[in-house]
Amino acid sequence: MDTQALYDLSPTLRLMIMGLVVASGPLAWVWLRKRTASSAQRLRVLTLLTLFLTFDLVAFGAFTRLTDSGLGCPDWPGCYGHASPVGAQLHIDAAQSAMPTGPVTHPKAWIEMIHRYLATGVGVMILTLTAASWLEFLRGKRSAEAGEPGISGRRVEKPWWPTLTLVWVCLQGAFGALTVTMKLFPAIVTMHLLGGLVLLALLKLQAVRFAQAGGEQAVVLVRSNLRRLMWLAFALLWLQIALGGWVSTNYAVLACNDFPTCQNTLWPDMDFRQGFTLWRQLGAGLNGDNLSFQALTAIHYVHRLSAYLVFAALMLLAWQLYRVPALRRQAHWLAGLTLLQVATGLGNVVLGWPLLAAVSHTAGAAALVLVLTGVVLGTRKLPQTLSASKSTVQRSPA
Repeated sequence: MDTQALYDLSPTLRLMIMGLVVASGPLAWVWLRKRTASSAQRLRVLTLLTLFLTFDLVAFGAFTRLTDSGLGCPDWPGCYGHASPVGAQLHIDAAQSAMPTGPVTHPKAWIEMIHRYLATGVGVMILTLTAASWLEFLRGKRSAEAGEPGISGRRVEKPWWPTLTLVWVCLQGAFGALTVTMKLFPAIVTMHLLGGLVLLALLKLQAVRFAQAGGEQAVVLVRSNLRRLMWLAFALLWLQIALGGWVSTNYAVLACNDFPTCQNTLWPDMDFRQGFTLWRQLGAGLNGDNLSFQALTAIHYVHRLSAYLVFAALMLLAWQLYRVPALRRQAHWLAGLTLLQVATGLGNVVLGWPLLAAVSHTAGAAALVLVLTGVVLGTRKLPQTLSASKSTVQRSPA
């Protein structure tokens, strides 16, 4: 039987060209719409556009996973050694004929490759952003050293965050390759999901810093107890996302199809040891047998129990943010997205994991990461000398 190598680098150049094609539209838009703007303004717009496309990539990655298209092309980076499913048609036909509902079909191959095209395009955007950040930094540094009028006093953003983002997206690409070559290994797929959200947070950080440096966003001074609540909610959100990723990658959503009970009881039969053994093949138990239903139940129910705590923390934070006039917009977003997560999470359980609800649940988690990242970075602890006064707003230096 003909077997396909897990890694076939022959279509790499063509895939890179495809990434350039995907990125060329957004890059051309930034150049045409902002050609008269300053380089710092163009960098900020480029960062926001890259952030938007990365959010789309995360959502489409969820769609790829939830449609079982992660192995639609069983090699990496192409599809049976080709840059698109068109060239791999004979291979896909053979696999689909052997298993009509298997992991390799024409629709699944296209979904998988579109995900890779989009990921390559985001990589090109981040590479461009990093290069532009370094050029702006070096240009500003030279101008400041030369003492040019209007330049020497300007704050020059160091390009370390864009550089870290470029390193991270390369690491994320490696996890994407391992997702395919290790046959949807649950721990790898979960780390790939978390890595995508870390990428979103890094881009959001840069967007906030650009806005603060340009004087377009205020830094809000808040009490220390509110700052602690922010960090607590942020940490709990990441824990919940990791648990949710573990549910999704182990296909444990339908282990409980009722609410608030699970299998008509508040404490179903669960196998925590097997369910939370992290390094194992998809569907494999501790002894090489199939993962038990009790283990799937444990995975699902821990995520559900954790959701109660996270919901309380996020709603409490939203209420506390609403009490600060400068943070009411963020409070509305936080409360609305939290309620959306509850609705889509319940929809997954009681409606049998519909695709729209499942993708929306992942997108909602990504949006919560963006909102909380912005809240944490957009605030500072009130100095001790002002702790007796109410929260105030301070403008960042331009």
